[in-house]
Amino acid sequence: MDAVPQDGITQLLQRWSRGDRAAAEEILPLVYGELRRIAEGHFRKERPGHTLQATALVHEAWMRLAEESGLRWQSRVQFFGLVAHLIRRILVDHARRQNRLKRGGGAQRVSLDEAMEVAAGRPPELVALDDALERLAEVDPRKAKVVELRFFAGLTVEETAEVLGVSVETVGREWRRARAWLFQDLEPGGTGDGR
Repeated sequence: MDAVPQDGITQLLQRWSRGDRAAAEEILPLVYGELRRIAEGHFRKERPGHTLQATALVHEAWMRLAEESGLRWQSRVQFFGLVAHLIRRILVDHARRQNRLKRGGGAQRVSLDEAMEVAAGRPPELVALDDALERLAEVDPRKAKVVELRFFAGLTVEETAEVLGVSVETVGREWRRARAWLFQDLEPGGTGDGR
């Protein structure tokens, strides 16, 4: 997130929270490059001819964000945390649609390495990862949030710690444990209970 100028973004976000729509319009050019970087990160491993593009992903995330009401922005890192969640939802929704259209539904179990490697490119794997994250969120919401922020938003450990209001060490520990839990859950016959 270093590419985004820090001065003024938090103030603009706070103005937006108070209902100033002009502040939202001022923010977009300041954060667009970073949003595009996040989106492009999801498409680096894409198969050729994917029907969703980075620009479309950014625009969809921005439109969903603009439609939200009652958001109370505290910082630019919090903003990028919400964007991570929106990007995840958009990618998973797209993957589910593609899966229904091409394969008739039915997500399959895969390893976390497989899911991480091809998550944005092959709908069944992304759906399996999302389902596993939902199960993880039921037993440990913070671990699920760490994965969402690190994997879907591309935040660093330090940025994730800032969003969650915890130490860098806690994020590192939660990231390792969440990955272990997801590995166990995504393996064939996995139980999903490995905290």
